Amino acid sequence: MYQEYLERLAHCLQATQLYDREGNRYQDYEEIMQKLVDAFLAIKQAGKQVFFIGNGGSAAIASHMTADFMKNGGMRTHSLHEHSVTTCMGNDYGYEYIFSQPLKLLAKEGDLLVAVSSSGNSPNIVNAIEAAFEKGMKVITLSGFENDNRIITMGNYNIHVPVKHYGIVESIHNLILQQIVDTLLEYEGEC
Repeated sequence: MYQEYLERLAHCLQATQLYDREGNRYQDYEEIMQKLVDAFLAIKQAGKQVFFIGNGGSAAIASHMTADFMKNGGMRTHSLHEHSVTTCMGNDYGYEYIFSQPLKLLAKEGDLLVAVSSSGNSPNIVNAIEAAFEKGMKVITLSGFENDNRIITMGNYNIHVPVKHYGIVESIHNLILQQIVDTLLEYEGEC
């Protein structure tokens, strides 16, 4: 039973796909990771900011990665999950705008938004991606479940885990982001 879970996780990791904004699909894991690492390296080298967002378990991933990309990746990162900001935005604008409103105030052209959403259909994530493009930001999405979810081709790069299982989708999202930051750390020669 336990081994089957690990085998399913490994299978889903191998089935993970990357889409660009034009809908082109990449399935080779090495190619996917290289494109993502290059995207983060470009942001780092330009001295731009990275904003991480998500709901529920994806919010926990976003907060964790905010710390890791700052501390280990040496990047300027921000989490939009501070309680008073989130509740203020939700109260004043509505929950569907809790991320897009702060992005409109804080983000600059060339910054990066990393949007994590298992379903890929959360209105507050969709609104944040739209606000990011209005600001001239780059966007990376991480989603799962159905291959017709709303954000699957909204970003410059879009990671999709094709399984409807929260634990597996969230584990793979976390693993991919962790691998990216670990690779950045290795590039700096600190491993």
